[in-house]
Amino acid sequence: MQVRRGIQVKVGLHADQAWFSAPGGIGTYVAELAPALRGGGADVTLFRSTWTDPAPAWMDGFSAVTVPGSIKTLYPAWDMVGRPALPQDLSTCEVIHATNHAAVPPVSGRQALVVTVHDLAFDRYPGAFPREWRLLYRAGVHAAIKRAHALLVPSRSTADDLMERGADPARVHVTPLAPSLSVRSEDPAAAVTRLGVPEPYLLFVGTLEPRKNLVRLIRAYRQIAPDVPHSLVLAGVDGWQGAELDDELGRPGPGGIVRTGRVDAADLDALYRRAAAFVYPSLYEGFGLPVLDAMARGVAVVTSSTSSLPEVAGDCAILVDPADVAEIAEGLHRVLTDPGAAADLIARALPRAAAYTWEATARATLEAYEAAIREASA
Repeated sequence: MQVRRGIQVKVGLHADQAWFSAPGGIGTYVAELAPALRGGGADVTLFRSTWTDPAPAWMDGFSAVTVPGSIKTLYPAWDMVGRPALPQDLSTCEVIHATNHAAVPPVSGRQALVVTVHDLAFDRYPGAFPREWRLLYRAGVHAAIKRAHALLVPSRSTADDLMERGADPARVHVTPLAPSLSVRSEDPAAAVTRLGVPEPYLLFVGTLEPRKNLVRLIRAYRQIAPDVPHSLVLAGVDGWQGAELDDELGRPGPGGIVRTGRVDAADLDALYRRAAAFVYPSLYEGFGLPVLDAMARGVAVVTSSTSSLPEVAGDCAILVDPADVAEIAEGLHRVLTDPGAAADLIARALPRAAAYTWEATARATLEAYEAAIREASA
């Protein structure tokens, strides 16, 4: 185990999100951060609530502890009353890291509590979340601000949002994320054909839920569809409140729209690499990993001018107002019909994406752990 400034960092890392039917960005965060922390010298023990499904393959070789109970009972109890206690097997950890701001477990003795708050989308766009999740997120963020010795956020945008809710700025640490999908060497054309995706195409990747702003995206795409040969591909699992999206897709309109459903990592990489452009008009993101994944593959990006997305994309994407269908359409038209503009975006995006690494995320996280340990020992 690496010794950092005299501190041996033994960490209990909450890993429930890896079992969710739609793991999303938090699931990616857990799967990437745990190995990177171990590579950086931390002794990592994973903990989770009770699941019947087998553990993902990436967890092989990690110590793991099961907390009796389901997320439906544990998460509200942890957030609101700080009970039940974590198993004794985690008592030797100096740090307990809650990786999902919906669940803030208790710590014992002089353990340091670290909580990652990925975003405050539930606060900014409450109608985009089921009521039970909105209430749970609110309770979890309240508990995190009150009890955590360190609060990790993926962007300065989320840091500002969290401090507006009363978080102590001295406890807030920005730990940016990194591209999460390996770039493969196989020819992507075969996978794209097998998935039934007509080329050329414009690609969206993410959970199909209201916050991703897909209804406006479809309307913007249909405005430009008569002028371009591109189809629109929506790659991702269905999320909550899908009726409005289904209704919009059921309306007649120009162009072609393909929903792939869940795709594995190899097929997702292929979809990115064959895409003519990538679009991510989300209403609000704490970071926006798909934007980096597209940039890392040399795909021109159109994304939102709000929340963390300009911070991540910089001047390497066309930024549009996600509430303005006409502006989204204008951005799509430009990236699909102006090869010079697209090439310029790509040239700037590749080095920017390469600057984000999970090793850097782990280093920043370990530094936050040390700060939390000092705070807990004070």
